[in-house]
Amino acid sequence: MADSIRKVLIADDEPNIVTALEYLLRRNGYDVRVATNGEEALALVETYVPDVVLLDIMMPVKSGYEVCQRMRQRSEWRDIKIVMLSAKGREAEVSKGLSLGADAYVTKPFSNRELIAQVAQLLGENAKPDTT
Repeated sequence: MADSIRKVLIADDEPNIVTALEYLLRRNGYDVRVATNGEEALALVETYVPDVVLLDIMMPVKSGYEVCQRMRQRSEWRDIKIVMLSAKGREAEVSKGLSLGADAYVTKPFSNRELIAQVAQLLGENAKPDTT
């Protein structure tokens, strides 16, 4: 599976963040899909089955917390890596995200290099990020 293209779902309702993440991830060889609310994210997880979900906490319809919790309740989704993305970096928010089953928590604004390295690490890959 090391040679297959890894799939990433971006779940975020902020167009500028989505555009930047899509560009960054595609530039680094990932197949990318986008959901703009929590319900859409869950539907895409069902059909697209990503390797990683970059999950914003503050989204319409269902929050990132709710999506994370629902994903962890389904045994067939437990191996999907979840990276919570949020402008909320207080200890309580980080702790809540991790306790619901997130694998990592990245605070916005984030470094492109660090985000790609985080995704690669979760997937067991060696990252040589292209952040241009």
